[in-house]
Amino acid sequence: MTTKSPAWSAYAAMSIFVLLWGSAAIFTRWGLDHGSVFALLILRFALALGALLLIGLPGRRWLPAPGTRRQVAATGLLLIGSYSVCYFQAMAHGITPGLLATLLGVQPILTLLLTERRYSPWRLAGLLLALSGLTLVVYQSLARAHFSGLGMAFALAALLSMTLGAMLQKRSRQAPAQVLPLQYAATLGLCLLLAPFQPFHVEWTAGFLISLLWLGLLISVAAQLLLYRMIRSGNLVNVTSLFYLVPVVTAILDYLILGNAMPPLALAGLAAILAGLALAFRQTAANAN
Repeated sequence: MTTKSPAWSAYAAMSIFVLLWGSAAIFTRWGLDHGSVFALLILRFALALGALLLIGLPGRRWLPAPGTRRQVAATGLLLIGSYSVCYFQAMAHGITPGLLATLLGVQPILTLLLTERRYSPWRLAGLLLALSGLTLVVYQSLARAHFSGLGMAFALAALLSMTLGAMLQKRSRQAPAQVLPLQYAATLGLCLLLAPFQPFHVEWTAGFLISLLWLGLLISVAAQLLLYRMIRSGNLVNVTSLFYLVPVVTAILDYLILGNAMPPLALAGLAAILAGLALAFRQTAANAN
């Protein structure tokens, strides 16, 4: 029983994370219908920072250990700040969500090549199969893709920011709740510096407020804490591979909430993603033994 409990808690954390992260696109789209990109980002990060300061209030632990704060802030600027800004700017410059999801799907493969000197060819094959499945899931968006040079540059910058930021975060041995407040403060500062050069408007409607609360509390706090805990305790390639499931969850929510059915090609892609991840995760377990 004791050996199974950690495994079940890990699976539960992964499932909750994927469900929450997959919902982010739906609420982001809803929020952007009532506000500009930087308005949503600034208010979201400010709300997340306030929530994290309240979480740290009982122990008065709002800052990382002395000597690590510069690295923690730099990690946050990459993994949260630069990634978020580049992600939204890529879409603003014509890159479709499907193409962006496919480009970001290279991250687990890139992480594998950068962090693991010895890996099974079957593990790489599993990640490639999952990436192929992701391509099928977002195929319709890929077919409408507009290849903007500046948009592609932002998309690649988002990929590098997420990959390098996750690798830096993996080195941290501090509790996620201890590093996130500084990271969100640095990210909020970055957004405020860029805001004068970007459109900024908000419609204070129920749709915007619900989106802001969901993104600021459930995604930027709850899901981000789960992500950092998984990065800290798990295999980095496996953790980043979970992002293959995010477009699948988004597509399912799109059907349940908005009534847009998933086409047969996307269902085949879902099967390929699950098979690829099963192969990649199985090879990790085999190597560990």
